[in-house]
Amino acid sequence: MAYWLMKSEPEAYSWDDLVRDGGTEWDGVRNNAATLNLKAMKAGDRAFLYHSVSDKAVVGIMEITREAQPDPKAKPGERWVSVRVEPVEKLPRPVTLAEIKAEPRLADIELIRQSRLSIAPIRGSEWTLIQEMAQAS
Repeated sequence: MAYWLMKSEPEAYSWDDLVRDGGTEWDGVRNNAATLNLKAMKAGDRAFLYHSVSDKAVVGIMEITREAQPDPKAKPGERWVSVRVEPVEKLPRPVTLAEIKAEPRLADIELIRQSRLSIAPIRGSEWTLIQEMAQAS
């Protein structure tokens, strides 16, 4: 199983929206590096949902339930892809970007290294640490 971080502006599509819908097509990604990450996802992989822009926090865990296929919103001739995700669980508390930046063991996380990338891989150690941080009060 691989781990990922997927960003969404909560005003556009939030954790609560994902839970209400029971899942969604993760489409509309228009960045080559992020698209390569979508193509690498396998059914059963897990992803953190990160609320970008306003909240700047990891808020929940999603499962990739269908691998990449052509993005239904792509224009003819475009090679963009989408995956399907479903909610697994809301984190006990959000883990903020400030907390992630303050944790030395997360210094190499893609969220910091490539901050504009909307979909990025997460190492197993980073995944575990963020989940531990979400448990702390």
